[in-house]
Amino acid sequence: MKSKQLYKVGNFLKLFSSRRAICSFSSATSQPQLKTPSSIHNNFFKSGTKDALLKRLCRGNNFKEAIDILCEQKRLGEAIQMLNHIERPPAATYSTLLQLCLQLRALDEGMKVHAHTKASGFVPGIVISNRILNMYLKCNSFVNAQKLFDEMPERDLCSWNIMITGCAKAGRLQEARKLFDQMPQKDNFSWTAMISGYVHHDRHKEALELYRVMQRDENFKCNKFTISSALAASAAIQSLHLGKEIHGHILRVGLDSDGVVWSALSDMYGKCGSIQEARRIFDRTVDRDVVSWTAMIDRYFKEGRREEGFALFSDLLKSRISPNGFTFSGVLNACADYAAEELGKQVHGYMTRIGYDPSSFAASTLVHMYTKCGNIKNARRVFDGMPQPDLVSWTSLISGHAQNGQPDEALQFFELLLKSGAQPDHITFVGVLSACTHAGLVDKGLEYFHSIKEKHGLIHTADHYACLIDLLSRAGRFQEAKEIIDTMPMKPDKFLWASLLGGCRIHGNLELAKRAAEALFEIEPENPATYITLGNIYATANLWGEVAEVRKAMEGKGVVKKPGLSWIEIKREVHVFLVGDTSHPKSKEIHEFLGKLSKRMKEEGYVPDTNFVLHDVEEEQKEQNLSYHSEKLAVAFGIISTPEGTLIKVFKNLRTCVDCHTAIKFISKITKRKIIVRDSNRFHSFQDGNCSCRDYW
Repeated sequence: MKSKQLYKVGNFLKLFSSRRAICSFSSATSQPQLKTPSSIHNNFFKSGTKDALLKRLCRGNNFKEAIDILCEQKRLGEAIQMLNHIERPPAATYSTLLQLCLQLRALDEGMKVHAHTKASGFVPGIVISNRILNMYLKCNSFVNAQKLFDEMPERDLCSWNIMITGCAKAGRLQEARKLFDQMPQKDNFSWTAMISGYVHHDRHKEALELYRVMQRDENFKCNKFTISSALAASAAIQSLHLGKEIHGHILRVGLDSDGVVWSALSDMYGKCGSIQEARRIFDRTVDRDVVSWTAMIDRYFKEGRREEGFALFSDLLKSRISPNGFTFSGVLNACADYAAEELGKQVHGYMTRIGYDPSSFAASTLVHMYTKCGNIKNARRVFDGMPQPDLVSWTSLISGHAQNGQPDEALQFFELLLKSGAQPDHITFVGVLSACTHAGLVDKGLEYFHSIKEKHGLIHTADHYACLIDLLSRAGRFQEAKEIIDTMPMKPDKFLWASLLGGCRIHGNLELAKRAAEALFEIEPENPATYITLGNIYATANLWGEVAEVRKAMEGKGVVKKPGLSWIEIKREVHVFLVGDTSHPKSKEIHEFLGKLSKRMKEEGYVPDTNFVLHDVEEEQKEQNLSYHSEKLAVAFGIISTPEGTLIKVFKNLRTCVDCHTAIKFISKITKRKIIVRDSNRFHSFQDGNCSCRDYW
């Protein structure tokens, strides 16, 4: 997207005239044998009206016209065979054939045409030679291209540029630079081809060094393509200083009105973290296309500025520019990340009204968005409407069922995936192993883990091992988990150690908890989750001295606990709650409702679980601390703000605690509500006093 999409090395030939954009191939075949007109139409063409014209042309010895028609019909093999019936083919015939060879990337056929030029005694001029040269390079036949280039009695500027462009585009940058330095003369195209070649293959510093050399040469003025490549290099290394220098040069040379340049400039500022300047450039761009709009919208989402991203998308819909699949995909992914299902539904509705391809990647993103928002029903509806679902859609649905407490359905879909003939990848197996983890299917999970390599020929990744440790440790099978950690082929990552620590929290395994925590302290010492989890494990074991040490370590390293945050959307307005929050306009009603609800819950048998309250305080204070966790506040607000029977859907930035999980089960039963809570780990669907995770999360 962005500057790379706006300008690629392979597009440079479009800048040339038809004379300069010529290319082809070479080979050696036998001397051509001429045939009579009667033999050619008897051998080539079947009876019928389709080839009647070709037969008449051959009878009249009009082979050139026949070759032109065959080339228009992409019948390259037959057209080349017909060459043998022309004693001295003209340059135009060779040119037509070579152009089709280039278009079809037909190396073997191109070599035959090249060989025919030699065998027929045809002496190609610079135009035909350049066409052959370009075809060899486009078909990655660099040996033949170099041989032809060396043999050419005459080379023009186009010959050099074709060689440099072909080598640079293919990543043969050393050869391209050698040719560039040897050129008897250069033009803007030569400089741009070399600079963009460096950019395309992530050699950004060399690109900028060559750009500076070009600037110092008074014979050349940077055009919009050269400057776009230089801006792309600055963006890639996030050098705002260099980007601003180029911006100044743009203003001095008068390129500030060009849409290509402005788009590249906006992209540079966005990637260098100066999003306000990127927006200023975007707003000043006159001919904004869908690529510019999409890039600016995506920048807001990547910076976490979702409101501005959604607002700009709304502005796009009001403009005369139609969003494309990339636009929809970016917005839908943002809806998934922020659990903005209502907005996602509106985008889906708009896509339906204008008509979208159910086989496109935008449709796959729709499936992903609905699964991330916990709406498996809609995800399945979109999936069922796809003529041939791609692997992304299958994987999204498998992972979505797993995260939404439907592991059996997840595994069923995996089996359907295999029956469909599609090949799972490593991401698919992460979803499958997660389903086994959430369902407690340890042996089944082990079977799937081993099948990754033995049955499907894939390599186990760190993610697979993290899922396996999660599976075993949650089930309390620590000895097996320890053996796998000690023998796995790669170094355990933070996700694996966090999975082990989570299992130790469930089963109170202090020994392995210490080992996992120590590993995590080395990998990410600033992550408060490790300290909190370890402290909770100590608190459960009444090891308050160790709890104090954990607190001391946090204070000494300046680690601050991430506050629990929950939110709920009511009537298209998002309401956010913090633990113990009293800032909400309905805070008084919420707390009163929770107070009444707490009494009713205790009558039903609810006992507050204070094991994981970190503070060494009185039991009554612990219970009070638990009462005002953010998800309870959000659930309570949802209940008092909606009619009876309305689904309550709450999202939380952290893992929901054991007590809240138990409490919401009671709340769902007492209020006769279905309550969905999406925490950092998965979806919990509470109904009639039960949770979809089966208390295994």
